Amino acid sequence: MATNHLLEIKQYGQSIWMDNLSRDIIQSGELENLVKNQGISGITSNPAIFEKAITGNAIYDTDIEAGIREGLATYKIYESLVFANIRNACDILRPVYEATNGLDGYVSIEVPPTIADDTEATIAEARRYFQEIGRENVMIKIPGTEAGLPAVEQAIAEGININVTLLFAVQSYINAAWAYIRGLEKRVSEGRDISKIASVASFFLSRIDSNIDGKIDAKLRRGVDDINQEARLRAIKGKIAIANAKIAYQEYKKITSTDTWQVLAAKGAKVQRLLWASTSTKDPSYSDVMYVNELIGKDTVNTLPPATIKACADHCDVANRLETRVEEADNLLESLKEPDINIDINAVMDELLLEGIDKFVQPFQSLMNSLEGKIKLLSPV
Repeated sequence: MATNHLLEIKQYGQSIWMDNLSRDIIQSGELENLVKNQGISGITSNPAIFEKAITGNAIYDTDIEAGIREGLATYKIYESLVFANIRNACDILRPVYEATNGLDGYVSIEVPPTIADDTEATIAEARRYFQEIGRENVMIKIPGTEAGLPAVEQAIAEGININVTLLFAVQSYINAAWAYIRGLEKRVSEGRDISKIASVASFFLSRIDSNIDGKIDAKLRRGVDDINQEARLRAIKGKIAIANAKIAYQEYKKITSTDTWQVLAAKGAKVQRLLWASTSTKDPSYSDVMYVNELIGKDTVNTLPPATIKACADHCDVANRLETRVEEADNLLESLKEPDINIDINAVMDELLLEGIDKFVQPFQSLMNSLEGKIKLLSPV
């Protein structure tokens, strides 16, 4: 029997989650098989995933019709469909949650992306989602924006598992980590247990390379001064996201070695693991498992779309590379500032965060429109 490389990765302290969820994979038994036999130990979802899952899929029609009979608004029908998927996935992953003592076995669902700039609305929705879904192993996704981080802190203080999403810059990850810590400290100050709370910090990858590669290609099209500059520009392509992730992991190690963290750890706190997101390569000239092979390491999660799961099971080259060539990664990021390259990485990260929110808002609104159309179609005349 061929080796399943996904199972090998677990030996290095990294968990593999799947970036996909639909009723089809729940009802067909596919999700259960992935969990039991393929080493998948968690699920992430987002509005774009739900748009693909629900739009044009007749499997949801009976429940949509039930919502129509109850007189539910479009958004409430959407929630009824999605919350059912989340609960069922949580139940399938419950044995993983129990076997790992709450390290894995989570299913993530994002608060509405339309409230990304509203702290109080985000707190209220995180609280409501957690209560209404009613599963210990649900994880609520909150964007790591300026408005999102105070919501992360409050939600953690209330005992809600949180996936801090849309992190691009290393500093954004650091801010997310300290928001988690402050939330735990607040809970401790109230004399409450912190041992059952989990969090991940979702650090995005391929979108960084796509953005920077595009800027490099534009520079090359305009023409460069000499062959050395061209070579330096080409050498950076497809390298920045992984370098950025390696530096973020070093920051994670610094944070978890502080006295502040050690006090919380002694009270049973779980580390907030870095989760590698946006892991499907967009450039066909790159390896389809590049963002898996290069970032395997202890106390991390990698969430993979189905095609990358299949590719990795088949041909991932598994080794602990997360802490290799760290100095080279640092130098690579620093080289972006040099005059012959001149790419402002902070501006790139800001741009990607705004784009990231938009990439969730658009499919969310598109799904609402599609659902509205389907409600009209299924409504009795």
